[in-house]
Amino acid sequence: MLVGVVVVVGLLVTRLSNKGPRLPEIVTLPDGKTATAFTQGDGWFAIVTTDNEILIYNRIDGQLRQTVQISDSTLSN
Repeated sequence: MLVGVVVVVGLLVTRLSNKGPRLPEIVTLPDGKTATAFTQGDGWFAIVTTDNEILIYNRIDGQLRQTVQISDSTLSN
């Protein structure tokens, strides 16, 4: 029982200390950008940043394809 408690506490510490989503190694975020979410599709993946941007990358070579700015008016609905 003691070992079980230690394992649970260890998992909680490692999970809660995570600072954002795990990103593919091929991605380099622009300076000053911090990821808050990550999703992927066929041939692309997208990273949502803390400053309300969606960065869409090519899945094969990791090149930034498109940047989408999320406006405040869309957030209030």
